Amino acid sequence: MIFFMPPASKLIIVFLIVSLSFFILLHLNAPCKSLSDFIDSYLKLWFWQIWCNSWHYFPSRYLKTQPKLQPSDWFYPMSHMNMTMTTWSAPIVWHNTYNESVLENYYAEHKITVGLIVFAVGRYLDYYLADFLMSADEYFMVGQRVIIYVMLDDFSRMPLKYLSRFRTFKVFEIKREPRWQDISMMRMKIISDHIVDHIQYEVDFLFCMDVDQYFQNNYGLETLGESVAQLHTYWYRKNPISFPYERNQSSEAYIPMGKGDFYYHAAVFGGTPTQVLDITTQCFEGIMKDKKKNIEAVWHDESHLNKYFFLHKPTKLLSPEYCWDFQLKQNSDINVVKIGWHMKSYNFTRQKL
Repeated sequence: MIFFMPPASKLIIVFLIVSLSFFILLHLNAPCKSLSDFIDSYLKLWFWQIWCNSWHYFPSRYLKTQPKLQPSDWFYPMSHMNMTMTTWSAPIVWHNTYNESVLENYYAEHKITVGLIVFAVGRYLDYYLADFLMSADEYFMVGQRVIIYVMLDDFSRMPLKYLSRFRTFKVFEIKREPRWQDISMMRMKIISDHIVDHIQYEVDFLFCMDVDQYFQNNYGLETLGESVAQLHTYWYRKNPISFPYERNQSSEAYIPMGKGDFYYHAAVFGGTPTQVLDITTQCFEGIMKDKKKNIEAVWHDESHLNKYFFLHKPTKLLSPEYCWDFQLKQNSDINVVKIGWHMKSYNFTRQKL
C-alpha cells in the first residue's frame, strides 16, 4: 500500500496522479491553462462534491457550464395577438406561442426538478385537495421530476394518493390561523421558511398555487422562468386605472392611480427558489409593516404580490389560459385552458370547522 512506501515513492505517485488528472482535464477542454489553475479548479470541484453530497446534482450544476435558454429559441409570439410581449421584453405565454420540442430537448440535457407548493387548510383540505393532487399528477410537468409540498393543518385528513414515476409528496403540518385572511397572508412566511430550510436544495424551479383549482391540460416547461407571474382572468384586458390595487397611501402595497402594468393573480406564481424566496420575504415584510399600522391591504397577500411585481418586473407572464374562471364566457383569446377555477363556495369553505 502507498502508506508503507518510502517518502520519495509516495511523492512520485502523487505527482503522477496529479499530472495524469491535469492531462485528462486539458484533453477534455477543461478551463485550466496552468497547474495552479488546475489545482484551484480541482479543489473547488472537490469542495462542491462534498457539499452537494450527491452526484445527481454535482456533475450537471458544477462540472459543466449550461448554456441559457433564450426566448428566441422557443417562443414564437403570434402576429394577430397584441399581448405576447411586455414593454420590458418578457414573454407572455399563450397556447401555440412556444415550441414544445425545443424545450423538451433542452431539459432532456439539463435535468431539473420542479417543486409545487399547495396549502390546504380547514374545509379546503376536504373539498379541493384530492382533485388538485390527482390533476397535478396527470398534467403538471409531465416527464419531469416533481416534488409536491402539501401544507395542511391536519395530517389525518391527507387524502391517500399514489403518484406517477418521478413524483413525490412532502407533507407538512402548519398552524391554522383564526381568519382565512390571516391564512392567506401567513403563507408567504411559511413558503419563505421552507425554502430556506430545505426547498432551495431540492428543486430548480418552484411554483406556489391555490388549492381550489384543477389542472385540465398539460402545464409544462414553457411556464418555467426566473420570476413567473400569472395574469388575472378578470383584469388582463382592463386599463391599469381600473385595477384593484391597494390605494391606501399608508400601506406597503400602495400603487398610485394610473400606474402599474398588469394585475397579477396570487393563485399562481413561481420562479427559481431564490427568486420565490425574495418574493415571499418582501411580501411578508410588507404585510407585517401594515399590521403594525393596523392596515390590511384590500386583497391581502395578492395586493402585496402586485406591489412586488410592480417594483420587480417578472421575467415571464402566463396568460389567463393558465388560470381561467369558467364562470366567464370563454372568448377568442382562450384556446386551451391549463388550469380551471373550481366553483367558489366561500360560505362553506371559509367557515370554521
